[in-house]
Amino acid sequence: MSFKKMKELANGSIIPRLGLGVWKAKDGAEAVNAVKWALESGYRLIDTAAAYKNEVSVGEGIRTSGVPREEIFVTTKLWNADQGYESTLKAFDDSLNELGLDYVDLYLIHWPVEGKYKDSWRAMEEIYESGRAKAIGVSNFHEHHIEDLLKEAKVVPMVDQIEIHPTLTQELLRKFLADKGIAVEAWSPLGQGKILENPTLVEIAKKYNKTAAQVIIRWHLQNDIIVIPKSVHQDRIKQNFDVFDFELTEEDIKQIDELNTNERLGPDPDNFDF
Repeated sequence: MSFKKMKELANGSIIPRLGLGVWKAKDGAEAVNAVKWALESGYRLIDTAAAYKNEVSVGEGIRTSGVPREEIFVTTKLWNADQGYESTLKAFDDSLNELGLDYVDLYLIHWPVEGKYKDSWRAMEEIYESGRAKAIGVSNFHEHHIEDLLKEAKVVPMVDQIEIHPTLTQELLRKFLADKGIAVEAWSPLGQGKILENPTLVEIAKKYNKTAAQVIIRWHLQNDIIVIPKSVHQDRIKQNFDVFDFELTEEDIKQIDELNTNERLGPDPDNFDF
């Protein structure tokens, strides 16, 4: 089965299709261990954010893992309170300091803060030109946010990280992003665990002798979605990566697509107050 574990972004950067998300991983041993276990298991993409308050531990996990820095794709994100031109430049420096790194592989605007994300993007473009972020992108941007950004942007975002799982498939937005050459990345890809008992998923999982979580991760991968399941448990981290030895049929994918109810677990990017 020829399945490429890496994806090329619009600017030529190479991102792993499957990574570890560390949202809610506590700073300290929990986050350090999660990163080390992931890298031991074969992951090469680690996704954090200033808002997660664990960049220090992510950096430590990377440094103590024994895996060369250049083999690891590190993503972090600009928090809402830091948006604006000058404050974005400062926030980026702060993130690099916390991580203890010279550069990140991807820097994202975490949410589309009205009236600020264009100034933030101007700063992001400068950071990108400096080489200290190898790629830049956005998170939680709807189609209209991206259209608005592109009116003035010199650089098209390389990634949009959005909430996607089988009950929120976001097909229209995914198609829009694909047409623009913007890679799609999913947060809360397992629906925060709420759909793991779903009979359709359980049934498909049985067929392949896999877990429902593995089936969902595979569904993302086969839909050309970069996926970052979060876990702090060593066995779960390993299990989530063990998805390259089976392939869902078109029928399986169709069945999973049909679980869509457009139900968000996180805030709607058109209506958030943080």
